[in-house]
Amino acid sequence: MEMSIDIFGFRALWSPYFFASLLIITILYFMIVGPWRHRFAHSEPTSFKTKILFVIGMIILYICKGSPIDLLGHMTMTAHMTQMAILYLIVPTFFILGVPNWLWRKFINLKVIKPIFKFLTKPLIALVLFNGSFSMYHIPLVFDYVKTGVFIHAATTVFIFIAAFFMWWPLINKLEEWNTLSGLKKVGYIFADGMLLTPACALIIFADTAMYSTYTDFGSWMNALALCVPESMLSSINLTGPEMFNFMPPLEDQRTGGVIMKIIQEFVYAILLAKVFFEWVRKEREEEKLLDEQLLKPQTN
Repeated sequence: MEMSIDIFGFRALWSPYFFASLLIITILYFMIVGPWRHRFAHSEPTSFKTKILFVIGMIILYICKGSPIDLLGHMTMTAHMTQMAILYLIVPTFFILGVPNWLWRKFINLKVIKPIFKFLTKPLIALVLFNGSFSMYHIPLVFDYVKTGVFIHAATTVFIFIAAFFMWWPLINKLEEWNTLSGLKKVGYIFADGMLLTPACALIIFADTAMYSTYTDFGSWMNALALCVPESMLSSINLTGPEMFNFMPPLEDQRTGGVIMKIIQEFVYAILLAKVFFEWVRKEREEEKLLDEQLLKPQTN
């Protein structure tokens, strides 16, 4: 018998503490790029577009980790994979583009940060770090263990998010000194990224059985729920298992989650690939035009 997730209460559904944390960070952001920017020896105002991108990133982050989607992610694999796709393949891009270049430079050029940042944003390292950590996380034994404790779950989520940030950085950052990939190399980078993520999705999609105890075993499922539902609330509800909130059998739910992850990944990468390709073509044309002008210059003199 299916039930509504409303029984878990407002705190579990809307994560007010997480919302407050994101709101404070957003206020600090606007203070730093606004009235406080002179303290960083910078007077150039941040564009409206940049600010909007940051705000959109914060909104999507809250939707992923603070709205009912987060609770559903502990109940169904479909919701979990949708959450992961948005959190790791979309959100980091808004933060990279939503922070002004001068602030990125201030942060990256810190003595402690620069060598670490330089190493982790090397294309090969960034690809292996993100795709390796994402794939390892979805090994059933690892996945079910991560869902057993608040600290290990939070640490794993943050680690993969940071890895996703480093993965995206070589592709979309706007700092000239950190733009190390040419147009053709960016295309290859995107294809490699897609290929490296495929095995994890294939494991989930083509498995013959439901692999994750989190979504099939009552005890494991309760451990996962405890990550976002207060213990007092859980103890007051009569729960029998994940089937109460999932209209699909576990195996079908698992496969659907893998398919959704792959579809979102292909959609995001296709958009990025088109953007990189057209920028590359435009740059080539500009260089050809400049070369033609230089060749014609002596003739006009």
